[in-house]
Amino acid sequence: MLPILFRDERLVAIHKPSGLLVHRSEIDRHETRFAVQLLRDQIGRRVYPAHRLDRGTSGVLLFALDKETARLLGACFERQEVAKTYLAVVRGHPPETGRIDHALSRRRDDAEWVGDRSSDEAQPAVSDFRRLATCELPHQVDRYPTSRYALVEVTPHTGRRHQIRRHLKHIAHPIVGDATFGKGRHNRLFQQLFGCHRMLLACARLQLIHPYSGAPLDLIAPPDGEFATVLDALGWRAALPAELRPTIIVETHPESGAAGGFPPA
Repeated sequence: MLPILFRDERLVAIHKPSGLLVHRSEIDRHETRFAVQLLRDQIGRRVYPAHRLDRGTSGVLLFALDKETARLLGACFERQEVAKTYLAVVRGHPPETGRIDHALSRRRDDAEWVGDRSSDEAQPAVSDFRRLATCELPHQVDRYPTSRYALVEVTPHTGRRHQIRRHLKHIAHPIVGDATFGKGRHNRLFQQLFGCHRMLLACARLQLIHPYSGAPLDLIAPPDGEFATVLDALGWRAALPAELRPTIIVETHPESGAAGGFPPA
């Protein structure tokens, strides 16, 4: 069962686990489990993903329950009216705060149409980050006798594909567990020390205005599983912002009305 963070007559949000694809992909033809299919079977309704999370990324994943709501949500994301907060464990000690304003070339997914208007030119991409905690482990991975890591909070202001992963690599602080943009030696160290075999990136919070009620919607999915294990092992749980720590799951059903102050849609 996928953990449901919020549900009313128009929307449903889940806590997507790391390793689960959002939808079917030509690149991963052998996969048989997808968030879209699992959620559809779980609630007995067709669902429409409002955004995407990479396979290795866990956290808040929002769906519409009808095509019109999907259109409205899509417009909200395009207008950058959705605030997204991510947590990541990175190699090295980045500055306490910073902005990464670095254009990214387009990375297409396998289902994207390519036509005359399509372009591979770099697109503007901006991410802000804040360092929450650091550590130095007595293990030599590169040329130094110890290895440094940090917990960071990242707020992307644009929605380019793999934006956070590529931006953190751009500033030489790649995400631990990222097989594409990270470093294998550091990934293996976390496997050996903490039994962590996932990418340490999570969409911990999604904030937007409900497209029908106009009320604020604040969806939170604190890190769990192997991510939480790493945080505990490094003594970082207390460094998390209070609002990103575990909260009560909210779920409503059409027959009982909406939750969190939302009137029935």
